[in-house]
Formats: sequence, structure tokens, C-alpha cells
Amino acid sequence: MARAATTTDAFNAVAEPRRREILDLLAHGERPVNDLVDELGMAQPQVSKHLRVLREVGAVDVRDAGRQRLYRLNGHALKPIHDWVKAYERSWSERFDRLDAVLEELKKEERDARDE
Repeated sequence: MARAATTTDAFNAVAEPRRREILDLLAHGERPVNDLVDELGMAQPQVSKHLRVLREVGAVDVRDAGRQRLYRLNGHALKPIHDWVKAYERSWSERFDRLDAVLEELKKEERDARDE
């Protein structure tokens, strides 16, 4: 089965670790491409290629500011990922709650054994 193009949706676009790093950096505010290049230690053409993919799925917006192009995160485009992960959140929370209960029981048993 052929793999879907990275520009078809946010899931495919963020599957690449470097694009996730770019999103992490943009989560702190607008940045010009040269700042991203410096932070990531990548060549400018590589960063621009990743930004293009992120723009095509709507995860990143760009605006011109004089001679610079400033990139910013568009969190709305990442909502499908959030919604998908959220479906698992209840299961994770229930498991962590059970783990907390087991740990508390072990601590209680340990305290009781020391007090004897």
C-alpha cells in the first residue's frame, strides 16, 4: 500500500521529527526562517522545505514583514491530531489512576511492615 503524501493532512505532515521540532519552536511565537535554521542546525533549503509542507496542511501561516517572512503556528490545523489523541486520554487516565492505587497500597504495606 502506498504511503499518503505528507501534504494530505496534519498527521502525515507531523510524522517527520524535524517538522515537529519546527512546530515546537513556533509554539513560542512567530519566527523568521533564519531563526529556525539557527535553532535547528539545518540548512535553509531543508527548513524551507519542511515549512512548505507545514504550510500546505495549514499547520503554519506566513506573513511578510518588510524583507522577512515570519512563520507562526496555526494550532487549528492540528486539532484533528488533538481530537484523535483525546480519545485515548480517558484510557490513559484510568490506567494511571489504577497505578496510583497500587502504589499507595504498596506504600501502606511497607509502612505497616516497618511499624511492626
